[in-house]
Amino acid sequence: MNLEAQDKRSLSDLRMTKAQEFLGDAQANRREGRHKTAVNRAYYAALSAIRSLLILEGSNPETHEGVITMLSLRFVKPDLLPVAFVKSFKLLQSRRADVDYGDIDTIGQDEAADAVQTAEELLRQAENARKALLSQYP
Repeated sequence: MNLEAQDKRSLSDLRMTKAQEFLGDAQANRREGRHKTAVNRAYYAALSAIRSLLILEGSNPETHEGVITMLSLRFVKPDLLPVAFVKSFKLLQSRRADVDYGDIDTIGQDEAADAVQTAEELLRQAENARKALLSQYP
């Protein structure tokens, strides 16, 4: 993807704003007892935050698996983010698939709370990495 630096910055900002909105939705749903929806929103908060990072590196994967691959190549391999970041994201992805496509309701209050907490931590780490990247932009 060939975008000018300012366009990458703007798109990154929009995606991080979306991530924060989704996280707020996840937190509200968890508080209100909508555990499956909380897990779904927690995953999409993390996905949007990761996409806000990837666009700064000129990467805009079209699939969820592509996001994981590019995250690993562009941020984990060069030690900009820890391996645990990808593992946490994959856990959220797995839970989201369970609640969205599974036939048995297996997500309870504890799993929903953990998903929201995991998303909060992923957003914090993503924002720190994003700020470091943005400090290098013109």
